[in-house]
Amino acid sequence: MSTPDTSATPPDPTLDLASEASDFRMSTFRLARRLRSQRAVDSMSDGQFAVLAGLSSHGPHTLGELAERERVSAPSMNRTVNCLEESGYLTRTPDDVDRRKVNIALTDAGRDVVAETMRRRDSWLEASLAALTPAQRAILHEAAAIMREVAAR
Repeated sequence: MSTPDTSATPPDPTLDLASEASDFRMSTFRLARRLRSQRAVDSMSDGQFAVLAGLSSHGPHTLGELAERERVSAPSMNRTVNCLEESGYLTRTPDDVDRRKVNIALTDAGRDVVAETMRRRDSWLEASLAALTPAQRAILHEAAAIMREVAAR
């Protein structure tokens, strides 16, 4: 009785790649979840903070521009903006050129929420990185560049 020769069949590289992709996705999601939990206002949703952060980075937007940037419907963005406006984090002002448009911008309180949330996230990540070895931090430094490349595709 002979045994089958399995050494002639090379391993399927797509299975290993699929497993790597899944592991990377889960690790990325876990890290993102931990970072998102570091926020200045616990009751603020991720979507609400994304609007504030977008306005902080890119300046005032119209409701339609915000909806497009966040890939949500205009009615959904209007609800988010209404909530943030009621909380004092942003304002709506008529456009100087086109009075039909309304520009949405951060208030000082909105800028403070963005700054404090970013400070907390950076502080948490810095403390986490400090617990790693220099070699591990060097690997993560290289991985960050690769992740930017993957994200740009």
